[in-house]
Amino acid sequence: MGSLFRSEPVCLAQLFLQAGTAYECLSALGERGLVQFRDLNQNVSCFQRKFVGEVKRCEELERILVYLVQEITRADIPLPEGEASPPAPPLKQVLEMQEQLQKLEVELREVTKNKEKLRKNLLELIEYTHMLRVTRTFVRRNVEFEPTYEEFPSLESESLLDYTCMQRLGAKLGFVSGLIQRGKVEAFEKMLWRVCKGYTILSYAELHESLEDPETGEVIKWYVFLISFWGEQIGQKVKKICDCYRCHVYPYPNTAEECKEIQEGLNVRIQDLYTVLYKTEDYLRQVLCKAAESVYSHAIQVRKMKAIYHTLNMCSFDVTNKCLIAEVWCPEADLQELCRALEEGSRESSATVPSFMNTIPTKETPPTLIRTNKFTEGFQNIVDAYGVGSYREVNPALFTIITFPFLFAVMFGDFGHGFVMFLFALLLVLNEDHPRLTQCQEIMRMFFNGRYILLLMGLFSVYTGLIYNDCFSKSVNLFGSGWNVSAMYRASHAAEERGKMALWNDSIVRHSRVLQLDPSVPGVFRGPYPFGIDPIWNLATNRLTFLNSFKMKMSVILGIIHMTFGVILGIFNHLHFRKKFNIYLVSVPELLFMLCIFGYLIFMIVYKWLAYSATTSREAPSILIDFINMFLFPASEASGLYPGQAYIQRVLLAVTALSVPVLFLGKPLFLLWLHHGCGCFGANRNGYTLVRKDSEEEVSLLGNQDIEEGSTQVEDGCREVTCEEFDFGEILMTQAIHSIEYCLSCISNTASYLRLWALSLAHAQLSDVLWAMLMRVGLRVDTTFGVLLLFLLIAAFVVLTILILLVMEGLSAFLHAIRLHWVEFQNKFYIGAGTKFVPFSFNLLSSKFTNDDMA
Repeated sequence: MGSLFRSEPVCLAQLFLQAGTAYECLSALGERGLVQFRDLNQNVSCFQRKFVGEVKRCEELERILVYLVQEITRADIPLPEGEASPPAPPLKQVLEMQEQLQKLEVELREVTKNKEKLRKNLLELIEYTHMLRVTRTFVRRNVEFEPTYEEFPSLESESLLDYTCMQRLGAKLGFVSGLIQRGKVEAFEKMLWRVCKGYTILSYAELHESLEDPETGEVIKWYVFLISFWGEQIGQKVKKICDCYRCHVYPYPNTAEECKEIQEGLNVRIQDLYTVLYKTEDYLRQVLCKAAESVYSHAIQVRKMKAIYHTLNMCSFDVTNKCLIAEVWCPEADLQELCRALEEGSRESSATVPSFMNTIPTKETPPTLIRTNKFTEGFQNIVDAYGVGSYREVNPALFTIITFPFLFAVMFGDFGHGFVMFLFALLLVLNEDHPRLTQCQEIMRMFFNGRYILLLMGLFSVYTGLIYNDCFSKSVNLFGSGWNVSAMYRASHAAEERGKMALWNDSIVRHSRVLQLDPSVPGVFRGPYPFGIDPIWNLATNRLTFLNSFKMKMSVILGIIHMTFGVILGIFNHLHFRKKFNIYLVSVPELLFMLCIFGYLIFMIVYKWLAYSATTSREAPSILIDFINMFLFPASEASGLYPGQAYIQRVLLAVTALSVPVLFLGKPLFLLWLHHGCGCFGANRNGYTLVRKDSEEEVSLLGNQDIEEGSTQVEDGCREVTCEEFDFGEILMTQAIHSIEYCLSCISNTASYLRLWALSLAHAQLSDVLWAMLMRVGLRVDTTFGVLLLFLLIAAFVVLTILILLVMEGLSAFLHAIRLHWVEFQNKFYIGAGTKFVPFSFNLLSSKFTNDDMA
């Protein structure tokens, strides 16, 4: 693992790949994930590149594999997902794998098509049997309830379709029978009546069973209908109406004997179809089970092969078209490994001429590479969400590992809540290899990916909770209070002391609702609590006033230290990029401005804590008034915190006032002096542009570097070019904007850190309110049902604690901690204008089947 303090050095290398070994070399590079390829064919369309045919072949194989996965999933066959990732297939096996998959696809499509056809025939035959069974009841009902006329003989003695009874009317009687969906029956009946003008008789009944539609596969309710009509023209209209409403029409038998024969034939055919369909499904399942064994490895191999050809399309050919040339960004620490990968690829392809590489100088800024592990990855993602670091600048993630959970814990300080969060994160860490956690829902996956952040957040919250002495809004007396109540009684003191101090007696204790402890009374305050806040403050009425003062000053101290540390980290950037003038003209004035005002505020707070005791606390001056008077220069100088305070404050203000013009004008004037005092700068410059390409500041620095190196060669016209590149107005405007922003942000950012106090107070008050409304009520109930009520109140307390105090308050503190790091801390030294190093690695390819593949 590389250094987390700043990104690794990256160089530009050129790969010379023989045409016959390029595939194997890129396969070896993809397994290692060493380099990031540059596209040398940006002006060439994707459809006109060399290996577009191979990419299309891979896409065709992906389509076949997606079809196989869908069929396997539809058959409820588990998809094996092995842990080992198979390598990219050799070129000799690609055609064999393609033929195998195409043959399997054709076979599966044919078997599936036959299965669907058999299934459709089976459903139609089942519908036909239900239709015959129900229409038989129509005939019986007509016989039993309808009157018989002379023109219509009885159906019992004559066939239903014996038309001799209709010859006197000169018309032919016909029947149409079938099934229709339940929602279309009413409209179907009205249409028949209006079109056929009453020359039809419609009988229908609902099927008790829900049948599957042969066309769509939906299981719906059906109605069986029987239509009697007179005349061929009416019959044609009836059939068209049935087609319009998508009715399933089946032939109606002419006689009862024919109906019986059809019923028996249908039963035999249904049994045969069941047998054939079962054997077809069994064969299909065997084929799918065999395909499922290799579909995972084939899918991974095809993805790797497609990635290789996509990368090969980024390479260019030499003039002989026998060698591919690629340009890659490679960490300097991995150059030897890169050479070994090329040798391995050449050896696997049995090439006579090996592939090789060489590094080339460049003025382009390399991508930023910061290696992380599962612990540091979450903190690096927080920094990268603000912006990927510029090449080789200081990486804030190293310090965010400590400062982020600590600032979160300052706002979330509660021993109980922090311990619950710590246990939840510890459970995720201990079960991080469980497959269900890696395949969980999106919200749970966010918690899982940030498990180590949650672990440190909970651990630091336990620490700050002990400092605040706050556990579910209650204090814990671990070491015994430093305050002694018995020392306030008159009987504990001599007679001469009783008249000087406000002591208690029995009458005061009985009749006073509030009793005040005086720390100036001997024996009342025996010393500070060993760790954290004394638990007696949990009983005090002025507890909120005391905690507000403590947390407000603590927030200011932490904020100023955090911002000052950010300015100091900027010095490391200037030293690394060899811009020492930025230290003297930018960083030092910024530090003086910060420390002379806000650093002095910290000094006043700490000095007052140390210099004044309980006996002299009433004589202590107000820090706020003294800090305001520092800028107002009052005529009457009151007694301050220490002797000579007014003189020191004037000196600090003078240093602050002098640092502002240096911050505004120092850097632009220095660059202007370099510009007029140097020759042709930048002519002999080799290597990288370290910070921002073609910046005005870099132009001046290049000239200074050439003078230090003693370069004397000046090309004709170089000074004219550099004069065009150097713009003093732009540099002055940029520095002025930066200086104004810094001076104002020192004030606003210091006030912004007061959110540490505000959210800590809000969290403590919410916790106290929740305890008072639920647990205090439950613990005071002493009735017969008090135990049951207490159980319900504890359950409600747990649920509300998790939802409000852990989830909602935790999310609020998390977002505020991110803001403090992005705006107040990183803004002091972090540019974040780089590009992330994205290596050509097969590990970045998904090894899981997505929901789209299974849909």
